[in-house]
Amino acid sequence: MQIPACEHPIETPRLPAPEAFTDPAAAVTRLIEIYAASVGFLRDRFSQTLQGHASRTRFRAVYPEIRFVTTSHAQVDSRLSFGHVAQPGPYASTVTRPDLFANYLRQQIGLLVENHGQPVVIGPSDTPIPVHFAMTGAEGISVPQEGVLDFPLRDLFDVPDLGTTNDDIVNGTLCLPEGAARPLAPFSAQRVDYSLARLSHYTATAPEHFQNHVLFTNYQFYVDEFEAYARTALADPASGYCALIGPGNHEITEPRAPLPVLSKLPQMPAYHLKRPDGQGITLVNIGVGPSNAKTATDHIAVLRPHAWLMVGHCAGLRNSQRLGDFVLAHAYLREDHVLDDDLPVWVPIPALAEIQVALEDAVEEITRLEGFELKRIMRTGTVATIDNRNWELRDQSGPVQRLSQSRAIAMDMESATIAANGFRFRVPYGTLLCVSDKPLHGELKLPGMASDFYKTQVARHLAIGIRAIERLREMPLERIHSRKLRSFEETAFL
Repeated sequence: MQIPACEHPIETPRLPAPEAFTDPAAAVTRLIEIYAASVGFLRDRFSQTLQGHASRTRFRAVYPEIRFVTTSHAQVDSRLSFGHVAQPGPYASTVTRPDLFANYLRQQIGLLVENHGQPVVIGPSDTPIPVHFAMTGAEGISVPQEGVLDFPLRDLFDVPDLGTTNDDIVNGTLCLPEGAARPLAPFSAQRVDYSLARLSHYTATAPEHFQNHVLFTNYQFYVDEFEAYARTALADPASGYCALIGPGNHEITEPRAPLPVLSKLPQMPAYHLKRPDGQGITLVNIGVGPSNAKTATDHIAVLRPHAWLMVGHCAGLRNSQRLGDFVLAHAYLREDHVLDDDLPVWVPIPALAEIQVALEDAVEEITRLEGFELKRIMRTGTVATIDNRNWELRDQSGPVQRLSQSRAIAMDMESATIAANGFRFRVPYGTLLCVSDKPLHGELKLPGMASDFYKTQVARHLAIGIRAIERLREMPLERIHSRKLRSFEETAFL
């Protein structure tokens, strides 16, 4: 007779007791130690179970946790948007993959300790690690689908729980019971693990390859140009880049080495031009549509990038625009609808000065135009994002009237989604588009016109995006992460 899950005795690994740390490096080392012990325990017990070792025991291991308590309203540098808590009280966050996030954790813990003069406490949490997440990256071990095993998985191991894997913290909808610890970080460990798994699935590259600066595009042509740029960079020792990673985690370090192509590309292939410090560039071809844009940014956000930019094509809405002109978004008309439940449309999405300046300076540098002359090829204004690629085939009176009232100068299907999710997740964002058609003025995106446009403009457009990222990389972190992205009561960690 099968013992009900609630009656199984529980076996857990032996983990270090909670301990206070003022040294960020030592704190992160302890986080890694606890996580490794928990995951190792689950992998060992799961492997034994698969080999037929019957068990009447339930196996459970937990995530490590950072705890912090302050009793003082500390006066911190008002210019900083992160690195401190808003008010006295207890704070805590669970942590996954501390090896992957080591630099981030050392930085954030260090700022917290420095700004408040109090230690952090590192120890085991009460939150179980789902066995599926523990098996991620384990060679030769995977969790089969429900029904394949000859025992109910949930009787012996914890599994993912979507009821506790959500965006309540970043959405500002988290409700805590009185006296409960407030979160230190914008995501829980389960939420991060969920996205790390999704990233591997959608991009066919491991999360550890993602760099701190991300370019999103909606056409394969930009991928080809990015690979060409990467090879040039790898040939230059002074560039600082050390490798190019493509889908399937294929890596090249020599400029002339072949980069294998998967027989089946993933939904949103990613390419990573890496630097040893993680300050390189990741390019993600999200394809067409706001759903893909939301999916990609939902998951990349847990990696806490320093900026993401959209460099893609758009429809020009003004007769004075020409094919190949640039559009620098200063505002967004959101008709994509995919984020309406998470970020209401009445929430303004502000332009971020540091990103805007970096993009405009990059356009000037690459095109060698400046001042009033720059207006010949670039306009700034509102970009409208819609969820219907063939909107021209419907009654145009409604869309065209709204476009006119909003003063929109361009339309696409991704930019407002990426910007809005950047705002929601506190990731600095920006948009520089290139006009590829003018549907309101009889210039549709037809094969002949498009091919000529691609030949002349894609390389220059991508070069501008890369140059903007290089400018952002030179800025101090506290300048890039604008206070515009922070609410009344924020998590201490970025």
